[in-house]
Amino acid sequence: MRRYVYALMAILSLASCLSKQDVLQNPRVAKRGQPVHRPHKPQQDAKPSSRDSKPATSLSGLSYIEQYKDIAIAEMEEYGIPASIKLAQALLESGNGNSTLAREANNHFGIKCTPEWKGGTTYHDDDRRNDCFRVYQRVEDSFHDHSQFLLRKRYAALFELDKDDYRGWARGLKKAGYATNPKYADLLISLIERYELYQYDRPETRHQKTHREAIVQTEIVENKAEETAVAETKAPVRIDIHEVKNGDTLAAIARKYGMETAELMDLNGLKTESVFIGQLILVSQ
Repeated sequence: MRRYVYALMAILSLASCLSKQDVLQNPRVAKRGQPVHRPHKPQQDAKPSSRDSKPATSLSGLSYIEQYKDIAIAEMEEYGIPASIKLAQALLESGNGNSTLAREANNHFGIKCTPEWKGGTTYHDDDRRNDCFRVYQRVEDSFHDHSQFLLRKRYAALFELDKDDYRGWARGLKKAGYATNPKYADLLISLIERYELYQYDRPETRHQKTHREAIVQTEIVENKAEETAVAETKAPVRIDIHEVKNGDTLAAIARKYGMETAELMDLNGLKTESVFIGQLILVSQ
């Protein structure tokens, strides 16, 4: 009798082990992205932290910010343009520094040639066939030229904002017609908060603001260039962004916009074809 009891216990123990193994190999569990050999709880059962709930950043974007943040800060201190705004605009317009203009011409803001431009030039199809774009010797020159471009009457009200008011600047740029994309302000704010670019902005005292405004507004008034001529220098930015949705693949996104997958990877500085929900993919240069 005792042998029968021991045999029965052994069989029940084996059945229990097999039952657990069946659970680990359940295809519904595998679909959650959990390796079958790890019996821990699925990822979604864990309570996400505020950091986990933030949209992910890209290595290309982080590298770009690290490389050029000091230039953006220097321009902010001179003109009052938030460094966060400058970096977010540069990330968008240069595709994290991977656009053709950024790589070949150090032109990170798509500024075109004007009659008085004495520097190098390059030609790319844009609003017109073979549009002329400025070539800069250094990236710093591109960032500085972009600041000079904003010293125009149409943007004058922006320089009355605090230099750490990135939301006001983002909305003001869109209102002034800087970009044609209706979501341009939201795109800038999303990038700033995703990469925490606001950490590079610096507050200023009332006295510092008054002093800075006087210098900048004087330079705006003394700028004799006609608005029409300036508009030709840099037409409103046409930025086409695809926000990754559930089920999207990089290949499918490329097909949707008539591009090759390799071309899309190059434009966005991607090393793999992996994408995540909420990721912003630049689909036009």
